[in-house]
Parts: sequence; structure tokens; C-alpha cells
Amino acid sequence: MLPIPDIDWPEVARPERLEDIIRWSAAELSAAIRSRAVTCVEVMTAYLDRIELVNPRVNAITRLRPRDELLAEAAEKDRLLRAGSVQGWMHGFPHAVKDLADVADWQTSYGFFHPGETPPAVADAIFVERIRAAGAIFIGRTNTPEFGLGSHTYNRVFGTTGNAYDPARSAGGSSGGAAVAVALHLLPVADGSDFMGSLRNPPGWNNVYGLRPSTGRVPGTGEQFVHLGGVEGPIARTVQDLALLLSTMAGYDDRAPLSVREDPLSLASVAPRAPGETRIAWLGDLGGYLPMEPEVLAVTEAAVARFEAAGAEVRSIADLPAHGAFGGARDLWPLWLAYRHAATAANLGDLLAHPEFGPRLKPEAVFEIEGALGSAGSAQGVPPMPVQQFSRASAVRSDLYEAFRGLFDEVDVVLLPTAQIFPFDAALHWPTSVAGRAMDTYHRWMEVTTLGTLLGAPTAALPAGFSATGLPIGVQAIGRNHGEHELLAFAAAWEAVQPFGATLPPEA
Repeated sequence: MLPIPDIDWPEVARPERLEDIIRWSAAELSAAIRSRAVTCVEVMTAYLDRIELVNPRVNAITRLRPRDELLAEAAEKDRLLRAGSVQGWMHGFPHAVKDLADVADWQTSYGFFHPGETPPAVADAIFVERIRAAGAIFIGRTNTPEFGLGSHTYNRVFGTTGNAYDPARSAGGSSGGAAVAVALHLLPVADGSDFMGSLRNPPGWNNVYGLRPSTGRVPGTGEQFVHLGGVEGPIARTVQDLALLLSTMAGYDDRAPLSVREDPLSLASVAPRAPGETRIAWLGDLGGYLPMEPEVLAVTEAAVARFEAAGAEVRSIADLPAHGAFGGARDLWPLWLAYRHAATAANLGDLLAHPEFGPRLKPEAVFEIEGALGSAGSAQGVPPMPVQQFSRASAVRSDLYEAFRGLFDEVDVVLLPTAQIFPFDAALHWPTSVAGRAMDTYHRWMEVTTLGTLLGAPTAALPAGFSATGLPIGVQAIGRNHGEHELLAFAAAWEAVQPFGATLPPEA
């Protein structure tokens, strides 16, 4: 059981058609359940009907539990309500956890392991534990690429997830299933995770909101003292819903000694910051350094111009600020590869040597692991990246942080697109060229997302508009370190100025 956040909860009346329950925001749904305008059984029925109708087209949710089991759990939530017990603001919510995080007694597939190949998890991940305590009912999993690698959600276990606005296009990744499920009203909100844009590109490509929190804001288990960049965070259809889920996932836990001690409930209350009080640095394509589809740049620049017209101060920056060993944009990709290689090798190095699983790893995973090996690799296992090489990368990353610490003396938020292209053909593994420039790796087209990760800063994905063919794109808003409150206030102002969330997918 978790405390219910102190926000201005909406008043919601019972809908004439119960299938319209799925149209509510998560805040509205929570208020309706707790006021008993609808029952948890009615909520579960509406969402399961919606999933049955829409999910086969996009494959966002996998391993959906049997309807009778879920309705029985919903009935128990109703019994608790009648007895005067509310577990939290998510009481009775259907929820599907991204298939990279542990749920007690469920196998975590990572988009790689088939049923029965690995044992079920013995405990919830910390944020999953909190979502459960807030009253959610776990109905299934959201789809993800193999081990979360590549911003395109496909794997050989569950297949490909299609974009909410065009299922023949990529949903992004690795939180592609989560973003599509939220965009198409298959879930009220969703959890995701982010190493290289996984809470930014999928929301940007599906016209919803995402937030990559600061390092330590949402605690995780496992290795604690060498943080390579992966975090968990929320995806939602409104900024208020985003803040509510963040407030549930966040908060100190002594299993994560570097986690933030600030009261997470303070994150739930969001008041828009006046555009006229906001100073923005617009990075765009970094003066041409980032290959980018011209229409991506045109649509996102138009969104920034609308916010500027509302009163914001906007300055364009053609290169990243330099400091010490970090010389600007030209140093971004080499720095990124050092961290990406190290993180993947740390997580998957032993798997590469496994006689059954190693040969099944997709080439992109092998590329990352071998990138960390250098000449020191052996068939017996994967040694860590040489200490000197990784230490140099860490020093350059620290200088990047210092460069941006100086920039944040002059601006409140840094903006750039969520991706360098619009959603591509879902049959492709990854785009090999962008704007006529060849991509030398499977993730070079997502270099635009590396900055938020390397800074360890809170970074929100905000809807920014659509291509001429109706495909969404977003902007990334990077805030100050541990500045989630201010970033959410900016996101709420952005939402008020340009409410793209009202433009629903064709089947929504």
C-alpha cells in the first residue's frame, strides 16, 4: 500500500458507454475507481476488450494472462474498496511491465529467452514492487527488442511491434511495446527503461510523453557503484500522468545506495511554468553534425517556434559546449561507444560464451561485446574493457557534464529532436543511411539521444508534431541534474501550448 499523491484530482462521472473508460487519463481513471464511479472489474473488462481488438494489429503486449484470472483479481480489488481499503492511486489499474524488468514468479524474456529456458524471477524489481504496492494488476508484458538493443522493437520470441500511427512502421525501442500500448489506450500508463533513448524515441514516434529520470531518481538493483547509464522511468498520455507514475517509481531505497532521498510524492504535483519565464537552448542537428531528415528538423523547429511565440527565449546552438577533454560534438560518438560497449559486455559477455545462447545473440549484441574486448578477448569469456580506456572515457564524460553545467547557468532547458528520422519500415533491422549519409553502426541514427544519457540528466520526450504523411516526432527536453520538478513544469507548459496528444492514432 502506498500513499495517494496530493494533487487536484479530477471529478469524473460514470460514462454512458463503459468502453469509454479507456479514454480517461490515468488521473481520471484513478479518481473514478476511488469514487466508485466504475468498478475495477468494469475497468479490467474495458481494457481487455480493447487489447483483444487492437493488440493483434501492433503486438505491443505479450504474454497476456487469462481473462478469468484478471477479472478475479479485479473483483478482489473491488472487495477491498467496499471494505474501505485503497492500496494506492493505481488501485485496480491494468499494467504490463516491460520485458526487461523482473516480476516475481514470471520469467523475464529480455526478448531473447523462450518460455522455460530460464527460471522465473524470485522477486519484483524495485519499481515493479512499488507499482504493485500502488494497487496495479499485472496483466502481461510489453514487448522489447533483444536485450533492449536497438531502437526498433522486434525479436525472435514475440515478433515485431508496429507503430501506433502506422503498424507497418517501427515503434521505436526498446520501450516500443510500452509506448504503443499507451498511445493506443491498451494501458493507462506504462513503465519503460532507457539507455540510448528508449524512453524518448518510442514516445516521440508514438505521440506520447516519456521521461528518462536523473541517475538515482528511480532506484534499481544489481551493480550499484559504476553507473553506465541505464534507468527506468514512466510513459504516459499526459504530463500529469507522467508525474504520477514517476512519483510511484521514484524514491530512496537502501538496496540502491546512490538513490535520491527526496520525497517522491512531491513529484506528482505539476504546475506549468510560464513560457515567458523559460530560457531554451535549441540544438537541432548540431549545425549539421547529426545527419537528420529535413522534415524532422522542420517539424521540430516549428514546434520550438510556437513555444517561442508564446513568450519563451530561444537561442540556437550549433555545437556542444566544450570543456577540458570534451571538445564538442565531434567527441560525442567515441565517448558514447566506450560506454555502450562496456555496458553491453558487462551484461552479456558471459552469454556470448554460452554454447546454446551465444550463437543466438543478434549481430548487434556481438558487435557491442567485441567492441569492449579489443585484443584481449578469449573464447573462455569476456574480460572487461581495459581500465585505462574506460577511465579516459569517464574523464571525458565528466568534462561534458561540466560543459553543460556552465550552459545551464544561461538556460533552463536544452531541446533537440527525439530521433533523426521518422519511423522507418518495420521490416528493416535498422536504417543504413540518413539524409544521404551512411550509418556505420546499428544505432548511429540515434546519436541524438546519447547526450541525455551521458549527462545523467532528466530528459523528457514531448510530442512535437507530424510529418506530411501523419507520422509523429517529438523533442527531447534536457533539464538540470535532479531537476525533475522544473522539467515537468516545462513539459506541462509545452503541453498547454501545443496539445498534440489530442491527435490520436487512426484506430484509437
